[in-house]
Amino acid sequence: MEQFSFGVIVSNIEGLEASHLPFMLDRGHGNKGRLLCHFAKANPQWKDLAEREVLVVFSGPHSYISPSWYANYPAVPTWNYSAVHVKGMVKISSKQDTAQLVKNMSAKYEPDLLDKHDIMSPEVIDKLSGAIVGLSIEISEIQGKFKLGQHRKIDDQQGVFKALSESDHNDAQQLARYMAALGMGLGKV
Repeated sequence: MEQFSFGVIVSNIEGLEASHLPFMLDRGHGNKGRLLCHFAKANPQWKDLAEREVLVVFSGPHSYISPSWYANYPAVPTWNYSAVHVKGMVKISSKQDTAQLVKNMSAKYEPDLLDKHDIMSPEVIDKLSGAIVGLSIEISEIQGKFKLGQHRKIDDQQGVFKALSESDHNDAQQLARYMAALGMGLGKV
């Protein structure tokens, strides 16, 4: 949620709605933490979310997996991926909390921007805060989902990891780096 923080918020008030948004995880709030985000006021999805449960989906690295990479046959094409599903109750944030969220997101992604008042002055932040709506989502459930070939035989895992690592595709390389960082699906005993 922190490394791949661009997620999809899904609600079902009067039919399914989804919006793609950047999120910040506040680990120090409640039992499981909370997610913070903001909508453009023009996006109607936020209007009925107060005190409602939502699902937020975060997608991590993913890639196509060819059956030709396996040592054992027969096999079929598949997709390896990682994802996190979060459920929680929504509270609408105050204008002050929303302005602080904008500052916190800027500090995370471009810390120097907060010192460039010619680009992002306090007045601009205040004006922007009037055009967006901040949300706080109290986390009630977190489900991590990994399909990284960890169920395959060791030589199959080795073939997949090698092919991903040597691929020209960014998705494949990113998945290989992620698998290496986790130590999962590498074909090591």
